[in-house]
Amino acid sequence: MTRSPTNDRDESEPLQSRFKLLRGELSGRNLTIGIVVSRFNHSITQRLLEGAEDALEEAGVSAGSVTTVSVPGAFEIPGAAKQLACRNKVDAIVCLGAVVRGQTEHFTYVSKAVQEGILAVSLETGVPIIFGVLTTDDFEQAMDRTGGRLGHKGYEAAQDAVEMANTYRLIG
Repeated sequence: MTRSPTNDRDESEPLQSRFKLLRGELSGRNLTIGIVVSRFNHSITQRLLEGAEDALEEAGVSAGSVTTVSVPGAFEIPGAAKQLACRNKVDAIVCLGAVVRGQTEHFTYVSKAVQEGILAVSLETGVPIIFGVLTTDDFEQAMDRTGGRLGHKGYEAAQDAVEMANTYRLIG
């Protein structure tokens, strides 16, 4: 199993409220989850996918309740996420990709388009869409975020999908 090592999340002290506080649990039983994963930078995105699958398995999401969609690059992630949200009954979608800075402005345009596209899909469809797309300066930074010293962002994104699906149900 790919457990996420200590990261920048501080969940040691749960939020306390004087009023009604809703927070979804990390139980994936009875959830249907979609994953959209880019093949570009395959060595990174494969690790993100493996971490996400580990987290979903640990949360109790059954294998038959997960649909994974493979797309050529990060730019295609929002479109596939929208199709998955609109055409399939999914409780949440995990978007996984890796955009590594190069020597041109391509990085900036792709990163911004993917971020804005994923946000728009989530707001338009009412389905929690989790941003698990790495945007790093180099390959080493990406590896640090796929089970290295900075945690496992694929694993964390899948956990977030489970929590948010359950939170939306509580709000619902």
